[in-house]
Amino acid sequence: MDIDNQPAIIKREAITFSATGSEYFRIWIVNLLLSIVTLGIYSAWAKVRRNRYFYSSTHLAGSSFEYHGNAIAILKGRIAAVVLIAGYNIAFQVSPFIGFIMFVLMAAILPWLVWKSLQFKLYNTSYRGIRFGFGGSAKQAYLYFLLLPILNAFTLGLLTPFLHQRMKRFQHTESRFGTAHFSFDATVGSFYKTYLLFFVILVAGLLALIFVVFGGVFAAFAANANNPAKVGSLLVAIGALYLWAFTVLPLFLTMIQNLIWNHTRLQQHQFSSQLTWGRTTFIMLTNLLGIVITLGLFTPFAHVRWLKYRLEATALLAHGSLDEFVAATGQQVSATGEGVVDLLDFDLSI
Repeated sequence: MDIDNQPAIIKREAITFSATGSEYFRIWIVNLLLSIVTLGIYSAWAKVRRNRYFYSSTHLAGSSFEYHGNAIAILKGRIAAVVLIAGYNIAFQVSPFIGFIMFVLMAAILPWLVWKSLQFKLYNTSYRGIRFGFGGSAKQAYLYFLLLPILNAFTLGLLTPFLHQRMKRFQHTESRFGTAHFSFDATVGSFYKTYLLFFVILVAGLLALIFVVFGGVFAAFAANANNPAKVGSLLVAIGALYLWAFTVLPLFLTMIQNLIWNHTRLQQHQFSSQLTWGRTTFIMLTNLLGIVITLGLFTPFAHVRWLKYRLEATALLAHGSLDEFVAATGQQVSATGEGVVDLLDFDLSI
């Protein structure tokens, strides 16, 4: 038998996350206070401290990730972002026409900024001394982050699964680790099936609440509208509606993460994601409850809990050695896009 032709042994390399809520709380509270005292200037250094802690706490196959972002570059990006956003807000106060022109300009520049943000994030991330990178082109960025969203608006959102699939395919296939490119093979049909399943479950739950819970409340009001206890029943019914919404949202996040990462590869190495609806719902609801009860002080603990679960539910199915990757040369990229994406609170991870 030819040994060279034997299939490579598949080894499951689980991602582990060693950060703790108490450690991150100390970083978070200092970052928050210094950002307030410096009127937001320190937020760039706060981001670098946070990312370095989280990246160094993320381990795969015995090695951790590293973050190389420069605080000065991030600060310059955020200053440019503040100027852009301030100019946009002021323009509408001066004149609706000038505001519209500024809106068009912002829409025209935003895809380029998102593209630069993706480049900045990956270039400043490394694993085992090899940096990640992002290619693609500005033309592709405008297609996926401007033209298709506009077209989706005219279809009343019917193209959302298609748009989501195209965006993730762009993100993943244009990402690389050293000279090795990622690949993404989830189909448009699989995204439509996921969205449709989520929609069916959401609507079925809402209809059940309307007919069972609200139906009982309305019947009680009709029978005795002057009873003050009926108001409490109505509040309970409304609370049940919100609870269902907060319960079903984790289902979508679970299905989407599993769909995306179970169809992502790095050369011959396959990713695997095993999030579960029950665990995701429990973490999100208890995190929300903890933040409300502590008036926000539980926020760093909530962040760590959610990030830890998402990362540790993901693994790399290594088909062979992970020591064969070759570093690629690359140039530092502007952090302007990173600043705008941060200020607008875009999440490109889902």
